Amino acid sequence: MKKITTPFYDILGISSAAVCLVHCLIFPLLTILPLGLIHNPIIDLLFASIGAFAILKIIKKSCLLVSVILVVSMALIWISVLSELLLETHLDLIYYGGTGMIIGHLINYKLHKKEHH
Repeated sequence: MKKITTPFYDILGISSAAVCLVHCLIFPLLTILPLGLIHNPIIDLLFASIGAFAILKIIKKSCLLVSVILVVSMALIWISVLSELLLETHLDLIYYGGTGMIIGHLINYKLHKKEHH
């Protein structure tokens, strides 16, 4: 069975974080329009779960800086998502967490790419 490499998880993490960030930034604007759309925090939970899976695979093999960025960013996202699910309170921490996830995955991807060239 072929082993999935760290760059795959970086790309998965970058993609998930970017889509989540776009969702979090654009969706509130769409709710203003009379389209009958409502925010569903389960979608945020799905993105957070995908991100957690990706960083769990990555932090085992990444440098300390990348691990700290990813873990802190994921913590911010989970705090925000859980506060919305349990307390129905929206926290802006999700924006910082999403941005941090993208930055952490990009740094890790570039570091990993340098090692193999």
